[in-house]
Amino acid sequence: MGQASSAAACALGADHEHEEQEEDEGEGGAGGVGGRFSGLDLTAFAPDECLAAVFQKLEPADRRRCSLVSKRWRRVEGQARQRLSLQAWLEIGPALPALLERFQHVTKLTLKCDRKRGSIDDDALCVIGQRCQQLQKLKLKACKGLTDSGIDRFAQVCGPLQKFSCASCQFGPPGLNSLLQHCANLEDLTVKRLRGFVESSEFVRPGTCSIRRLCLKDLPNAQLLGPLIAGSKNLHTLMLSRVSGNWDRLFEAITVHMTSLIELHMEKVALTDQGLQAVARCTNLQVLYVVKPAECTNKGLSSIANGCPDLRKLHVDGWKNSRVGDEGLATVARKCKDLQELVIIGLNATMSSLSLLASNCLSLERLAICTSDTFGDSELSCIADKCLALKKLCIKGCPISDRGMEALVGGCPSLVKIKVKKCRAVTPASIASLLSNRVSLVVTLDTSAIPVAPEAQCAVQVRPVQDNNITQENAPAPSTRSPLARARFAMAVVACTFMRWSASNGS
Repeated sequence: MGQASSAAACALGADHEHEEQEEDEGEGGAGGVGGRFSGLDLTAFAPDECLAAVFQKLEPADRRRCSLVSKRWRRVEGQARQRLSLQAWLEIGPALPALLERFQHVTKLTLKCDRKRGSIDDDALCVIGQRCQQLQKLKLKACKGLTDSGIDRFAQVCGPLQKFSCASCQFGPPGLNSLLQHCANLEDLTVKRLRGFVESSEFVRPGTCSIRRLCLKDLPNAQLLGPLIAGSKNLHTLMLSRVSGNWDRLFEAITVHMTSLIELHMEKVALTDQGLQAVARCTNLQVLYVVKPAECTNKGLSSIANGCPDLRKLHVDGWKNSRVGDEGLATVARKCKDLQELVIIGLNATMSSLSLLASNCLSLERLAICTSDTFGDSELSCIADKCLALKKLCIKGCPISDRGMEALVGGCPSLVKIKVKKCRAVTPASIASLLSNRVSLVVTLDTSAIPVAPEAQCAVQVRPVQDNNITQENAPAPSTRSPLARARFAMAVVACTFMRWSASNGS
């Protein structure tokens, strides 16, 4: 019993040091409310619901300290906790029944283990599934002791699980198939670095659930999930990052079934224009992230623009040797007129495509241009003159200067925030001039690589943010009370209010 208790305390990371009594009384404790209530624990008059509401406002470490104050605080804190994170070491297994008996209403559970230590086994995971009948979200990280058999046993006894995330575990496709078959409410699935995929040849199929969001990252043989992607009729978001295999052929085979896809993220995926042409068949696509597509050209981006006219967000990271430029961006400007956010990295955009973009995409609110050798003062002036709805602008590593920044003084009337990074020809003096004309504008300037005059630097960095209406003179002083003292004071005030109400009703 002593070993189980120590394991539970170790898993929760509880701090057993009590707050000092002098601090509690001197900083607004129950006895500090004053008058005839001196010496009484006024928190005893507060209902459990109020006590739980206060606990939910605290950080996890402060909640653990509050649970050590009294038996009542411990009971209420355990019943009110919905999120729980445990160090899933092998030693915690015997303590799990008593631990989960206290936290009966947990809906989100995180089990993470150190790679150098043994993790919980299949029996412990089965206990979690039996005890946590309200569990909706489960995250497993580096739980190397779990097998396909353990995932199958858990899936048969767990509650209404909606979100499942696993990373650096040993199980593979058989375990995922059991999960998809028995968890009918599962909607969100994240799979990262599963070693069970290395030598497996079993396909992952949809099962009885309806997956809406699927994330695959650093996964060997990720194409084994092709049937799941194609068979998920309600798939809303698909995220692929560093997954091996020929995705051109897979997309050609499955995109015809992905009619409900709205958001697609692809990072370092073996993809060419052939794959982008297949993606273009997802006519309802609204958000597209293409990061480091080494083999994609203007042809692929143009096919996306022609096939997906409802695009609202487009991120294209061309990496080093990008073959996407003005032609592809011009097609996007002509076809995707509802575009609200555009991020281009490593693409050499010129006046030709940017002018067309500013004229046609009248709803463009967020624009980021990074590492573009052709984006200079003329292009920035074009953006300032024509992008009337633009609210946020980010420029990084581009050959712009103070002359281009001057165009923003009277341009982009809706602009509220601008970031300028690694643009050596932009000085703090031009930023100070911009701020003097547009006081509500928030500007971030990276001046690490250029010499800055002291007076100009102060003008840029010390200016208060006008949106919050807070200056250094009228800013509120930080509180010096401890979290435990603040919690007690809040519950004491609530208790006094309830006592006054009771007295008035009785009279």
